Amino acid sequence: QVQVVESGGGLVQAGGSLRLSCAASGSISRINVMGWYRQTPGKQRELVASIASSGITNYADSVKGRFTISRDNAKNTVYLQMNSLKPEDTAVYYCNAGVLGFIATTALRYLEVWGQGTLVTVSS
Repeated sequence: QVQVVESGGGLVQAGGSLRLSCAASGSISRINVMGWYRQTPGKQRELVASIASSGITNYADSVKGRFTISRDNAKNTVYLQMNSLKPEDTAVYYCNAGVLGFIATTALRYLEVWGQGTLVTVSS
């Protein structure tokens, strides 16, 4: 069984910073793309940032220049450094990982795993 767990959410004033972490655990052979999504009530979950195993990153236009995604492959962890936060950034942030996991000693299966989310609230 593979799971990801987010941490680092909280309450911050506009202009402040937070760092989110997402750690994957379980029978993992390789983690391909890892990403952060966010969702507010009544809206679709949207991609904030992603990072491939190659290190190539992708950001939503609304966070470019303010957020930075990074990963530590040895720790199976992805981070989202959020600077210059705005009230519009308030949302539940979810971690997603595309994982090549072991289902047997020599058998592998690709899995897409979601975390339960961590709440980020940015006040005016």
